[in-house]
Amino acid sequence: MKHVLKNVEKQFEMFQILNEEGKIVNKEAMPDLSDDELKELMRRMVYTRILDQRSIALNRQGRLGFYAPTAGQEASQIASHFALKKEDFLLPAYRDVPQLIWHGLPLYQAFLFSRGHFHGNQMPEGVRALSPQIIIGAQYIQATGIGFGMKMRGKDAVAITYTGDGGTSQGDFYEGINFAGAYGANCIFVVQNNGFAISVPRDKQTAAKTLAQKAVAAGIEGIQVDGMDPLAVYAVTKHARERAVKGEGPMLIETITYRYGPHTMAGDDPTRYRTSDLDTEWEKKDPLVRFRRFLEDKKLWSEEEENKVIEQAKADIKEAIKKADKYPKQKVTDFIGNMFEELPSNLQEQMEEYKAKETK
Repeated sequence: MKHVLKNVEKQFEMFQILNEEGKIVNKEAMPDLSDDELKELMRRMVYTRILDQRSIALNRQGRLGFYAPTAGQEASQIASHFALKKEDFLLPAYRDVPQLIWHGLPLYQAFLFSRGHFHGNQMPEGVRALSPQIIIGAQYIQATGIGFGMKMRGKDAVAITYTGDGGTSQGDFYEGINFAGAYGANCIFVVQNNGFAISVPRDKQTAAKTLAQKAVAAGIEGIQVDGMDPLAVYAVTKHARERAVKGEGPMLIETITYRYGPHTMAGDDPTRYRTSDLDTEWEKKDPLVRFRRFLEDKKLWSEEEENKVIEQAKADIKEAIKKADKYPKQKVTDFIGNMFEELPSNLQEQMEEYKAKETK
């Protein structure tokens, strides 16, 4: 059976449109994006890189709580989201706050989420999303249910969810894609393969040569894409969305990407499991550098335009963190009241006890 496995693996070659020098290497696959759309995609990626830098600084100052750095994964995250519509439902993992922000979550609420404030998990009216999932892979099952509901209602929409390479070793991953395949749910499953599940290398957790090939067992389409190439990520996600809404079933997308920072800011030290040579190799593939070169060749981008985006991002972040600082602090009674519509007797007693304490 070895030849069968090898034949399967050979079919999952990495899809690419834009090479590391910012040159088109696959003209036939070039997505139909206007000049304004190309510039908007770049604007969002630059903005997200600045948001990441400022969030790390705020975390170190003690002004944010949990934070998972995103630098390096902008093409994988932002270009995939760029292919979606407002009606689509987003189910992010904890590193996918940028997509949630571009989907409509106000920036100050993203900061409140990082601080563990319940308001950071309350989606505004019209924002079709769940708050970031902390349990690894659990969002895959949730996405399957939502995508199945969309199919049953005949909606022109999809549920899209994200996990890392480590998430593909979870049972929830397999259960989610299997159910979605069996029932043809309107789902897009994105695996952001940044090479490490915290500190565990990808090749230590699975013998599969690609993660995209895991789609075969579920009977759904799978593809591996250059996750540092925003055009390729956009094109593949758009294709997956069009298939799903036409009733052609879900799709698994593996994006080959890299996170330049630690797994999270909670004490992870990537220098203990990654070499400087590996970091240097991936820095040459930086999605912002690659896309910038492409746009500059087309006379669509300049240093002046980029600086405007950077200054706007800094101003927005400054205003948002001020708003988050001024937001009412959480109380114990908030937690109790948010859990139940009608409190059981034991919690009613606790509610009264803490109300009395909080009014002193």
